[in-house]
Amino acid sequence: MAALGAGMGAALLSACGRGEAATGAIAPLKSHAPFPLGVCAMTAQMGDPQWAAMIATHFDRLTPEWEMKMEYILQPDGSLRFDAPDRIVQQARNYGQSVLGHTLIWYAQDGDYFQKLKGNRPAFEAAYRAYIRDVMTHYIGSVDGWDVVNEPILDDGSDLRDCLWREVLGDAYIDIAYQAAHEADPACPLILNDYNLEYYPAKRKRFLSLVEGMLTRGVPLHVLGTQTHIAADLPRGAIRETLRDLAATGLKIHLSELDISLKEAAKNALDFKDYRDAQHALYEEAAEAYAALPSAQQFGLTIWGLRDKDSWYNRKDRGLIADEPLLFDDAGQLKPVGQAFVKAL
Repeated sequence: MAALGAGMGAALLSACGRGEAATGAIAPLKSHAPFPLGVCAMTAQMGDPQWAAMIATHFDRLTPEWEMKMEYILQPDGSLRFDAPDRIVQQARNYGQSVLGHTLIWYAQDGDYFQKLKGNRPAFEAAYRAYIRDVMTHYIGSVDGWDVVNEPILDDGSDLRDCLWREVLGDAYIDIAYQAAHEADPACPLILNDYNLEYYPAKRKRFLSLVEGMLTRGVPLHVLGTQTHIAADLPRGAIRETLRDLAATGLKIHLSELDISLKEAAKNALDFKDYRDAQHALYEEAAEAYAALPSAQQFGLTIWGLRDKDSWYNRKDRGLIADEPLLFDDAGQLKPVGQAFVKAL
């Protein structure tokens, strides 16, 4: 399969060079990383020959950006649709890549089906377990890990987030999700994923307290994900400190959704020049700090988008000037910040 993927990737690169701007004569990014190097993907991007060629060439793992979430999969009547995530899984197979399952339970998505059941706790819990079981069973052998619960902690670290799952099942909704996931696929690494752990020490402390409690209770948890959606004005050292604290648990670590926004740092100013050096330094810190983890704890590092124009920052609010948070520019060229990232691995 790997040989097939390499051949198809080379063919796509050749085709890309005859059409849109080519990626240039650079070694595959994944060749610099001794751990899986991933990128997020959506089916809307798969028809772009340049995108497909670059994905095949530079990355080991794909994470469905949206189409493996409940909002896509779960239908109002409780049925499940897998067409789009199945296409991403097939794309990965074609190129000898792995897939990261993202995500089963998220406070921001619950669906009409579960809303209708919330007055009946036994039926709700049965449906909750069944959803996790059915989605995981569909992808047994096709993914190398699952973000089981996503973003459970409030930013101020004071408590778990309120959500439908917690309203009906209490704080145990998290343990129940991991137990159900493990029962569905006992060999699959199960991940707890959250964001802003670099910004808020209190949130990181509460996250680690949750982890400690889960491990003490024997909950099957194998990997900790820190998203690392950050702005270029994040103080130096925060990424390194976060990874050090998470790694102290002894669990594997996934740097799971890395991007570094210039626009957020510049507060939407029209000139990013004051933050470009800082962005370089933070990408270097992320690469160096992750590479310094014990190899047995390196689950992988995932970039949240390929080219700047693919970034969620530019989809949600492009404004007068586009953000530049990723390693490749809109034309598919590795940017100086991308070169700095690669050298630091």
